[in-house]
Amino acid sequence: MAPYFIKNLIPRRGNTDNSGVIPALASLTWVQWAQFWSGWLAWTCDALDFFSVSLTVTSLAVQFGKSSQKITTAITLTLLFRSAGAVIFGILSDRFGRKWPLVINLIICCVLELGTGFVKTFPQFLAVRSLFGIAMGGIWGLSSSNALENIPVELRGLASGILQQGYAVGYLLAAVINLTIVAHHTWRALFYFGACISFFAAIVRALVPESEVFIKAKELEKARGANTSTKTKVFIHETKEMLKLHWKLCIYAVLLMTGFNFLSHGSQDLYPTYLETTKGFSSHDATIATIIGNCGAIAGGAIAGWGSQYIGRRLTIIICVLLVGAFIPLWIIPSSFSALSAGAFWIQFGVQGAWGVIPIQLAEMSPPAFRATFPGVAYQIGNMVSSASAQIEATAGSHIQTTIIKNGQPELVNDYATVQGILIGVVAAYVIIVTIVGPENHSSHFEKHKAAFEEGGGHDDAFMDDEQGGRPRSIREVEDEKAFSA
Repeated sequence: MAPYFIKNLIPRRGNTDNSGVIPALASLTWVQWAQFWSGWLAWTCDALDFFSVSLTVTSLAVQFGKSSQKITTAITLTLLFRSAGAVIFGILSDRFGRKWPLVINLIICCVLELGTGFVKTFPQFLAVRSLFGIAMGGIWGLSSSNALENIPVELRGLASGILQQGYAVGYLLAAVINLTIVAHHTWRALFYFGACISFFAAIVRALVPESEVFIKAKELEKARGANTSTKTKVFIHETKEMLKLHWKLCIYAVLLMTGFNFLSHGSQDLYPTYLETTKGFSSHDATIATIIGNCGAIAGGAIAGWGSQYIGRRLTIIICVLLVGAFIPLWIIPSSFSALSAGAFWIQFGVQGAWGVIPIQLAEMSPPAFRATFPGVAYQIGNMVSSASAQIEATAGSHIQTTIIKNGQPELVNDYATVQGILIGVVAAYVIIVTIVGPENHSSHFEKHKAAFEEGGGHDDAFMDDEQGGRPRSIREVEDEKAFSA
């Protein structure tokens, strides 16, 4: 007899308030639309600046007189420090609300992006990128909770896919800017542009109202007479309770996100360098191929996110990662631009299709009161573990070499194709195994749960009080009530 986690790959779909995607879309208010897109824009800004380094490794190496391997140290440091930002800004968001912690986070990103464009030495560059890692670490958890908790359950799969592909859109924007503006100026222009977009995103979020879920929770606590000091003490207590109850889930989430981060960074961070070095592409052609790959990523994320609403989060992830494995040969074996671009499209369709499910999978899996801190920290600790992926590929590539014909002459170059093919193949197998054995809480109504600063918030069965001011309703009671009303 098959284990439970295999039989449960396609979960029972919970009862929902609308009959489908179209009625759910029609029910959205302008505030809900604005909250979603402000979260998406913040994540797009985050990705734009992060990939600015990946796209300019060659230019940065010339600027600072360092090897590509040394330049990728900046990528490693950024990823290492992201977990610190996830803890800091995640706690601020779960304690004080979604709006202002995200605004402050974006402004800090803006300042550090601007600072990157003004550095003069390599140590200065590394220092600024390390600080940016802290700021960048807070964005994803805050953007995800900001975007998903105020929309109907029926839309959360699709919304998750679109939200996560802000990452691909940011990469796409960075590639377009690199292809146009940077080609006529310097690499610094890319970071100046990113700073402007981050500041714009901060203004947008400042103009959008606070999350309705948080407003209700604060009103309830105010009615009970709780002050700031009391709420902070409760928050600390409930955090400890959550960790006692869910330490195994915390470990699982980190293991899952370690695999996912190796999958994305291993297939993206050195991709332009791989095309330029191993395949002999020009910087222009490498950028075009990157743009094509990100078009696949955007399509994959939206389609997989939507599909996960019907066939389940884990099964969707498994199908997408199997797709990645199937297209690895097309990604690394050909030498022509058209074939490699097609490989990039389908690899990123699979990678970011799987990633498109992650925001909602982590949100539904999380202890409900900590859906900014838990997903953000799990994501960024996974990033920290996988932070050396670019350096691993750069170092391994320098030890495995191949011969290409360049200007009619054979030339010995680093074989990044073989290195990336092996790494992504192994990681894909790991992600499938970890996903299969993991939990899934499909269509969870986490928006009805108590906030982390309310008593009982650290427990999974602490729902907000009903209109008569009764005790918190358990999950079983909520489900029974829905079944009765249906």
